[in-house]
Amino acid sequence: MGQSPTITTGERSETESAAPARHMLIDGSLVGAPQSFRSVNPANGEIVGYAPDATVVDAEASVAAARRAFDETTWATDVALRMRCLDQFHRALVQHREELAALTTAEVGATPALLAGAQLDGPIDIVRFYADLLETHPFTEDLGNVESRGMQHHRWVEKEAAGVVAAIVAYNYPNQLALAKLAPSLAAGCTVVLKGAPDTPLVTLALGELIANHTDIPAGVVNVLSSSDPEVGASLVASPDVDVVTFTGSTPTGRAIMAAASATLKRVFLELGGKSAAIVLDDADFGTAATFAAFSMVTHAGQGCALTSRLLVPRAHHDAIVEMVKANFAHVRYGDPVDPKTYMGPLISERQRDKVDGMVQRAVAAGATLVVGGEKKDPGFFYTPTLLTNVAVDAEIAQEEVFGPVLVVIAYDDDDDAVRIANDSIYGLSGAVFGSEDRAVAMARRIRTGTFSINGGNYFSPDAPFGGYKQSGIGREMGVAGLEEFQERKTFASVVPGSAS
Repeated sequence: MGQSPTITTGERSETESAAPARHMLIDGSLVGAPQSFRSVNPANGEIVGYAPDATVVDAEASVAAARRAFDETTWATDVALRMRCLDQFHRALVQHREELAALTTAEVGATPALLAGAQLDGPIDIVRFYADLLETHPFTEDLGNVESRGMQHHRWVEKEAAGVVAAIVAYNYPNQLALAKLAPSLAAGCTVVLKGAPDTPLVTLALGELIANHTDIPAGVVNVLSSSDPEVGASLVASPDVDVVTFTGSTPTGRAIMAAASATLKRVFLELGGKSAAIVLDDADFGTAATFAAFSMVTHAGQGCALTSRLLVPRAHHDAIVEMVKANFAHVRYGDPVDPKTYMGPLISERQRDKVDGMVQRAVAAGATLVVGGEKKDPGFFYTPTLLTNVAVDAEIAQEEVFGPVLVVIAYDDDDDAVRIANDSIYGLSGAVFGSEDRAVAMARRIRTGTFSINGGNYFSPDAPFGGYKQSGIGREMGVAGLEEFQERKTFASVVPGSAS
């Protein structure tokens, strides 16, 4: 998903030459590449900077470095070293927060409000969480003794690092996605090859530069790549020297990764798409629900896998709630993400905006009613908050992930009908419900998703596992569960001396 990066091999113009170039981190060294590609500001189309265009050879060198660091250094077994290095990384992130914020705004289109949350400050907190977790996390579990063959046998379980991790991230929340993979995998004792998204490579490269310049993380433990070539990611997935693949992105790509990884039976952790439903019960505060539905859907211009892009409303109250959502959309201020008054920034690229607009136009052609929105706005890649009604449950716009500021409203008849519609999806990432507490909780438990918001509750934090059911993914990020994704369990048994009867 996203616009194909532009490859630059010849001379740059004076304007282009002024744009900074960042470096990859491979085996402890910050390096470039013979070719580079532009990263473009989605709010105005200007060049933000240049990223090295890694090749498959670079990917293979990174995997080899990570393999050596795992097999030949003490990183996997030295918990104290990992704690110190994660603490150093956290301090570096905090110290360079404003630089990272400016880069994230320029490259991703993140607003100040988003930077204070899941675009930057929240991800920085993830590193702190795992650095602190190492102080208390039990790497050994005692199972006690058991009698067998006339002797006592003492048994225990040790949690070991899973090995070399290939971490591949999407463009929408590059700091969050990278650090939610980096921090727990490093805490577990793994070594990592991190590949940034082609649309937002510079943010990910900046993380690698901080690691190289401000931490004692040994050479090869973390390698950071940028590339416009899909074969680079494919080579990481297929490599026999990679033990774990963690990927965030589209469900079709996740399926392909799972298939490719099967050849070597490596562990695969996938955080994929969503088509989450927000359900408004007939005893809910409609105004609160409508505000949540409108403003959450346009967060980061709808470029979030867990956003509730389907609004399920009681049939008797359909029109009233639609009017409330429409009124809220009218108050959404979109534009320059640098402006603190801006609520919604741009889509990542012209290609993504065309995809969103195409889905909206097809929905209208199929019979949906365009209540408001559905307009491209220039300069930059802006798309107005869009509200659709009269949408069939099985329509493309109600089943497929749009990844844009588009909300569809679907009427339901009773609670059972609402549950049926919410669960009628290949996805199962998130959801929301508004209504009296007990009734809302009961309904939430019937929806097959990995996360759920009740009356606007926020589940997203470093200590809370995040992930989905069905084709929204496999595994969990964040929390203790996020650490355990990167651990193997080894069971031991030893005869207790002198226990023979």
